[in-house]
Amino acid sequence: MVQTNGLTFPRQLLKHGEERPHKPAFREKYLGIWQSWTWSQVNEEVRALACGLASLGFQRGMNLAIVGDNRPRLYWSMLAAQALGGVPVPLYQDAPAADMSYVLENAEIHFAVVEDQEQVDKMLELKESYPGIAHIAYDDERGMRHYTQPELISFARLQELGRAYDKAHPGFYEDAVAAGQPSDHAIILYTSGTTGKPKGVCQTHAALLSAGFGGTGFEKLTDAENVLSYLPMAWVGDCLFSFAQAMSAGFTVNCPESADTVMTDLREIGPSYYFAPPRIFENMLTQVMIRMEDAGAVKRRMFHHFMDVARRCGAEILDGKPVALGDRIAYAIGKVLVYGPLKNVLGLSRVRVAYTAGAAIGPDLFRFYRSIGVNLKQFYGSTETCAYICLQPDGQIKFDSVGLPAPGVDVQLAPNGEVLVKSPTLMHCYYKRPDATAEAIDEQGFFHTGDAGVFDQDGHLRIIDRAADVGKLAGGAMFAPNYIENKLKFFPHIKEAVAFGHERDKVCAFINIDMEAVGNWAERRGIAYSGYTDLAGLPQTRELIRECVEKVNADLASEALMGETQIHRFLVLHKELDPDDDELTRTRKVRRKFIAEKYGVLIDALYSGKSSQFIETLVKFEDGRTGMVSADLQIVDAKTFPVVAQRAA
Repeated sequence: MVQTNGLTFPRQLLKHGEERPHKPAFREKYLGIWQSWTWSQVNEEVRALACGLASLGFQRGMNLAIVGDNRPRLYWSMLAAQALGGVPVPLYQDAPAADMSYVLENAEIHFAVVEDQEQVDKMLELKESYPGIAHIAYDDERGMRHYTQPELISFARLQELGRAYDKAHPGFYEDAVAAGQPSDHAIILYTSGTTGKPKGVCQTHAALLSAGFGGTGFEKLTDAENVLSYLPMAWVGDCLFSFAQAMSAGFTVNCPESADTVMTDLREIGPSYYFAPPRIFENMLTQVMIRMEDAGAVKRRMFHHFMDVARRCGAEILDGKPVALGDRIAYAIGKVLVYGPLKNVLGLSRVRVAYTAGAAIGPDLFRFYRSIGVNLKQFYGSTETCAYICLQPDGQIKFDSVGLPAPGVDVQLAPNGEVLVKSPTLMHCYYKRPDATAEAIDEQGFFHTGDAGVFDQDGHLRIIDRAADVGKLAGGAMFAPNYIENKLKFFPHIKEAVAFGHERDKVCAFINIDMEAVGNWAERRGIAYSGYTDLAGLPQTRELIRECVEKVNADLASEALMGETQIHRFLVLHKELDPDDDELTRTRKVRRKFIAEKYGVLIDALYSGKSSQFIETLVKFEDGRTGMVSADLQIVDAKTFPVVAQRAA
């Protein structure tokens, strides 16, 4: 692992300004036009911003809240806080004000930099319950003309104050940067809180830069790379790829115009390095399959023919393995007619390395992208390890593993199968939670990830599920709900799934349909529906999902370890599971215990043999209003298959 002795992010910023002053550091699309800032310009922007914060009283040891979509100025705010010895605390921009309140109070926030009027309104609303917010700087001035609250200041005005402060205090900025130490906290990232209140993960400059340099060195990334920064800044994945690795290698971070233009902006930038959670890759594939179903017969036949070729040999060609001459020729033709145009439509034509993490990815989905020539890899990490535990080396890609321990990382398994990690990238502590820190990091310095895993014969780690979620059926068979749910979510018609079975005689499941995919499927068959609840309740939809469930059951039956956990009964939920209803975290992880309590009546119906169950559910709308959604849900029995015999050791 690259040594980061003496380095901090502000010093690394100064270094890039000296070594590559004219190289683009950030780009942002605004009103349809890409704007660019060089490393030299970013140094000037950050300096003005840091001095502006100092002029308002921001000091070493303070925390700075950052709220908004991915914007260059918000990343600069992170660097400005660090330059002063402060700590940036990014928050999820789509969180309602009430959800932000806990983090602001816990982190003792007095200063905030936000994106626009929407986030300003949230902050002003929060002042009623948390009056500690003294200064709110905003980037986008649209809609702010008539706001007169004394705590508000525009980003431009803050930098004006900073330039004046810098002129009046020569050497202040240099001294502040020089005072920073690698052991200082560089960021506080709040966990998604699947089992309780979020915890603030304190990462040092040394830890985060170790992860940044470790990843860029592993993939031989240079300052010539381009990445698209579109995932929440509060998520460790974005912190690693768009901040730590960008600051390590000096490559260019591109911010899309909005969440609605991400796919268009992706095609325009054509990144060489790309990261997305599995759901993004699933959505991309869903779009492809929908478009192909709407295509003419000739195009459909050509697509499916060459995809068969790709499945047969595409991944092997990508890995440089021997492939028959006939297959190579067929694949080369497919590259011209199908794979190349397909990658271009997806915006992946220039991608040299693509990563996915945050949840398990279905082997078939993984194989699809690699088969068309996208060098997609999985990696494994957590907020507490700077998302840096395991990586997949080129030529050693396995669809059912997350790779080998990353350079400098010691990975071991506890007797109960829990993954334990010791690494230079390990968090310093949970903010103001010494009890939780002591529980997570043992006396030997190993972090207890909470994930259950196994090593294969080649030393690759395979994650089975969350250790706390792994249970047993009443008959003694191992029950790993996340493993089953991920198999279900591979199908484009299934968006979310929740499996139940611990200490029960069989496995049952809730299913959320993908509105777009199933809606398109229904429209092409002339099936009318009025909305999500209506579409989810159609008998044709239940039959479509039953076919998916039974395919998963057939797959599970072929795995001796998981064969007993086939799904016997399921229902299609009448509403989408939603973070605003506390059913999912902001990173779309299932809050399993909460769902089991909220929908207990449905679980009882699944296991009591009922054929239907009425339910009425309270939901929150985007504008803050609440309402009730009710439905009479039909319960479906799924076919199960004989389990393959366990092979003799």
